[in-house]
Order: sequence, then structure tokens, then C-alpha cells
Amino acid sequence: MLPLLATVLLLALPVTDAGTGEAQVTRPADLASGLAVLLCLARLLYFRQRPLAPAAAVVLGLPAVGFAVATVTAADPSAALPGFVRYLQVFVLVPAAVCLLIRDAQGFRIVTGALVLLALVQGVTGIHQYATGTGASYMGEDIRAVGTFGPGDIMGMSTVVAFGLLATAVHVLRTPEGAPRWLRPCALGATAVLLVALVLSFSRGSWIATAIAALALLALTGPRQAVRALAVLSATAVVLVGGFGIGSEMVSQRLTSITEVTAAPDQSVTDRYTMWAAAASMWREEPLAGVGLKGFPAHRDGHASIALSAGSDTAGAGQDFRKQPLLSPHNMYLLVLSEQGLIGLTALAGSWLAVLVGGVRRVIISSARGNTAVDCGLVAAGLMVWQTVDFLYADIGGPSTVLTGIVLGLASWWALAGPERARTA
Repeated sequence: MLPLLATVLLLALPVTDAGTGEAQVTRPADLASGLAVLLCLARLLYFRQRPLAPAAAVVLGLPAVGFAVATVTAADPSAALPGFVRYLQVFVLVPAAVCLLIRDAQGFRIVTGALVLLALVQGVTGIHQYATGTGASYMGEDIRAVGTFGPGDIMGMSTVVAFGLLATAVHVLRTPEGAPRWLRPCALGATAVLLVALVLSFSRGSWIATAIAALALLALTGPRQAVRALAVLSATAVVLVGGFGIGSEMVSQRLTSITEVTAAPDQSVTDRYTMWAAAASMWREEPLAGVGLKGFPAHRDGHASIALSAGSDTAGAGQDFRKQPLLSPHNMYLLVLSEQGLIGLTALAGSWLAVLVGGVRRVIISSARGNTAVDCGLVAAGLMVWQTVDFLYADIGGPSTVLTGIVLGLASWWALAGPERARTA
């Protein structure tokens, strides 16, 4: 378990910048995830155990087919090879390692606890940035909460905080049997803190994904719990935003901008639409295997319209002003479609769909049977819903990317665990 916990908790370390014009990120969390994979391999070779159930092996291994095809068929396979390694790490190896290293519901809860701890560290850091004006630049003020990830990865903190928020919300809705009495009030307090941090991230995509995931959790816990939770959330929002005025004016403007993405889009939305169109154009050019992993930046200018800006402006949180290059369409599905074609998208999205459907199905069955570990299932389902929705507005990239592998692993463990381990979950 230690490599998994290290992978999560090491993401609390600040991003370092060598001042070369591009963010130079030291990623000890990636090294820890590699150690977890090597540990799994060593254990499998030593104990000679069957690594995964056949269904789990197929579901988790299927995306590797698309990665391999896109790498081999790329115009420059050597340039696509780093992308193959990264995708294999995040979407195959790390999720498989999580499935193998978590042996029961208690192990699942330990990793979830590490997620919550990381979210609280990042969330409190973000709230402090907003309160002291030391965050990333937003609307001319250095108030955007980005945690330790810096302005170069503005989605990092909101992603981490959203994961922790969903986990604490589950423990408010469905506290595990035998848990200490203080767990629910502590979970409620943590939920309030993380909700504030998420609001102050000003991340529209994270807001939407969190709202949809929360509604899914409420639906899975039953109508009575849903009514209580909605009442508590409404009261919390009124107190935090209406009573204390936490970011009320800017939050209101940000919420309003969600409904103006077609009528009067800002430059960031225009850039996103332009890159989406460029990704679709690349796919039409290479419909089956795409332009190759890591091929979007090289083909972008040949497919994007003149509406695309030179890059997004980033500053604040200890970083000087700079232009952040737009190297991806900020939509994981379109990124996969453009770089891996229909083969890659079918393999990857099919794997995620199997995990999502399987996880929700097991939550429903476990709730009906009174399974004491249904809280694990709710966390897994909520995280998977959040990730699949958020990928409509974001893609992988930055220091927090490895956390995607951990989340997919947690969801896969719940949905695909073999019969010998399913008895404890």
C-alpha cells in the first residue's frame, strides 16, 4: 500500500520552476507510481499468482491496443513512443496496480483517506491564496485558488479537491458501519472546506462534473438521503456565499459565463471551440488510427482556424507572466479521437464504460444486500462519473495526471474485483 499512498500524498509537494520559460516539474508521484507497478510485477513473479480475473484483464488491457496501433502507425513512431509510455502508465499499469495492491475494503478506505488528506492540503492552500491575493491571476487579480500546482496547471487543484469532496460527501451520506462517531461530523466539516476551495478555483468544468457526480451519488443513496443532503448543501452555499460573500460576485459572473458559451464566448471558450474543430479535422484526415500519440501539437496549426490565440495568459502564485501554449483540445475524447482514431477511442471509452456500468451495478446490488462496504462503491462510482464528465472539458497533462490512474484503479477495483476479494467489498 505504501507506493499507492506515496503516489497520492507526494502530489502535495509544490511544483518547481527553473525559470526557463516552461514549467519544469519534478514528479516524485510518478516515480512512486512506477514503484507500485514494479512491486506488483515482483509479487506476481514471486508468488506466481494469477494477476487479474479474466474480465478485469480484458477491460484494463483493452486501451493498450489503441495506444499500440496509434504509435506504430504514427508518421514518426519514435516521437509517439513517449506518449505510448505515458498513456500506458496512466490508463493501464497504474489502475492495474491499484486493483492488485488493494486487497479489501479497508485498503480502499485507506487510499481514499489519502485522497481526502491531499484535497484538504490543496484546498486550504487555495483558500489562503484567495484570502491573501497570492493565487493565480484571474480577472486582473491574483486570487484564483490553484494550490501548490501553480498557474500552469489551474485544473490540478480543482481536480484534487473535487475527488476529496466526493469522498467526504459519501461519508456524510453513508458512514461505514463500525466507524467512530466523530467520522460523520468531521466529514461534514471537510466537505464544507473543500466546497469553498472548489468554488474559489473558478473552474467551470470541475463545477459541472462535481455537480453531476454529486447528483449521481444522491440518486444511488436513495430519496430520503438525497433530500437531507440537498438541504444541507443549500444551507452551506447560502452561508458561505450569501452570508460571508465568499467570491460571490466573481462566482456569479463565472456561473453566468457557462450559459454564454455560444452567445458571447470569451477567448478561452473560443480557443477551446477552435481546438475541438481542429481535433475533428485531424480525425477526418486519419479516421481509423489518428495522427499518432503526441501528434496534436504538430498538426494543430494545419487544422485550426485563425480564431485560435497564441496561448493562454498565466501569472501569479509565484510565477511571472507568460503565455501558456495550447497543445491539446482540452477534451479527452477528442484528443484520443484525433491522435488514436476510432480504434483508440473505442478501446479507451469502452473500457471506461465497462468500469462505470459495472461499478454502478455493484453499488445497486450491494445496497440491496446490505453490504457493509457500500461506501467504497459510492466513492468509486462518484469518482468515475466525475472523471468521465470532466473529460468533456479537460484532458491529461500536468503533475496531477497520475492521480487519474489512481482514480481509475479505485473504480476498477470495485467494478471488477475477483470473487475471492469481492466478499470483503
